[in-house]
Amino acid sequence: MQLDDAATILGRADFFEICDAEQRRLLAFASERKRYRPGMVLYNSGDVPEGAHVLVSGTVATTQEGIEDNPFLIHDHGAVLGAMALVVAKPRPVTVKAVDTVETLFVPRSAFLKLAHQYPDLAARAASKIRRELTGYLGAIESIRGKIG
Repeated sequence: MQLDDAATILGRADFFEICDAEQRRLLAFASERKRYRPGMVLYNSGDVPEGAHVLVSGTVATTQEGIEDNPFLIHDHGAVLGAMALVVAKPRPVTVKAVDTVETLFVPRSAFLKLAHQYPDLAARAASKIRRELTGYLGAIESIRGKIG
């Protein structure tokens, strides 16, 4: 894969809007294109992934342990799978599995953290983006809490 192709993929990924073009090129250099056949697992619930995947093509299903019969399907090209894994080494709460042939761009946490260390403004933008997303998730959960309790 060409470096410019990987940088373009990162440019289409919502999370990486916090990076400027040069930072995306640096991440692209450290990234790896991966392919998965239908049924292959990108990562299991409880795994501590080494980074995040950007969906290039295909569809993945995310399931929680014990709730495999109602997967959440992701097919938006540019979706970032496991963005939190770019900044923290914590077990994932879901299993992510290829539904059909899937291609991703894998961005290692070590590369993202190195870049964030070199560009403190990037680290601040990442923290702000994660904070906004978590606040949005918590707000959505709060709004339906009475319906699921």
